[in-house]
Amino acid sequence: MIHKKIQRHILPGFGLSLGYTVVYLTLIVLIPISLLFLKASAMSLEDFLTTVTDPRVVASYKLSFYTSFIAALVNVLFGTLIAWVLVRYEFTGKKYVDAMVDLPFALPTAVAGIALTNIYSPNGWIGHFFDQVGVKIAYTPIGIMIALTFIGLPFVVRSVQPVLQDIDFQYEEAAASLGANSTQIFLKIILPTIFPAILTGFALAFARGLGEYGSVVFISGNMPMKTEIVPLLIITKLEQFNYTEAIAIATVMLLFSFAIFFLINVWQSNTIKKQKAL
Repeated sequence: MIHKKIQRHILPGFGLSLGYTVVYLTLIVLIPISLLFLKASAMSLEDFLTTVTDPRVVASYKLSFYTSFIAALVNVLFGTLIAWVLVRYEFTGKKYVDAMVDLPFALPTAVAGIALTNIYSPNGWIGHFFDQVGVKIAYTPIGIMIALTFIGLPFVVRSVQPVLQDIDFQYEEAAASLGANSTQIFLKIILPTIFPAILTGFALAFARGLGEYGSVVFISGNMPMKTEIVPLLIITKLEQFNYTEAIAIATVMLLFSFAIFFLINVWQSNTIKKQKAL
């Protein structure tokens, strides 16, 4: 007698779960984004292109993507290091350091922006020393990068930390017994394992940086063509009741962001497949 193996599901079956997923994503994500494209399509192609290719708009796009990218890279480096320290070392106050990583999540972005501006302004605690040597931080792209680094750090740490905790020490011990040094162990065993998590952290930090407003608006100085980010420009258009131009700018930002995140996800998926094939 052949007994059929019954697969039990804790959640509802595939069809019902998929249905809930599709409905939820449609209501929360797809419909608002579709309305954004619908509003943008009301503009003529000439007006749309004139709006999104305006020098002021192009400058804000360049600044937002550049500062977000650099801040995400900085967070990848130091966020991975912080995750490594929290996982691999025991020291006094470790729990407090671990909790401090999440402070940018809990702190209102406007408060973070005011605090960073006070610290890095020419009269601030840190900005005062840089100002003496002719380096200005606040009201420059450097200040924007610092703000984006501050709010993006937890994304990298919390993405990499669980993966590091799950790495089996036996692989490292086996490599060491075969003569591998610390650098070889890290590059050949640890880095390939945590690389997908690093990509995830980078994508999340980069995405948060592109849409960040509160912590940047104070420290940037909001100077058109110099330190004006895209979210601020959109808010400015809305305050002027110029909704069509604001939607056009937001639509281009959405398309560029989606393309970048799609490429990152494809890269991450290919990396995971290669690891499973080994």
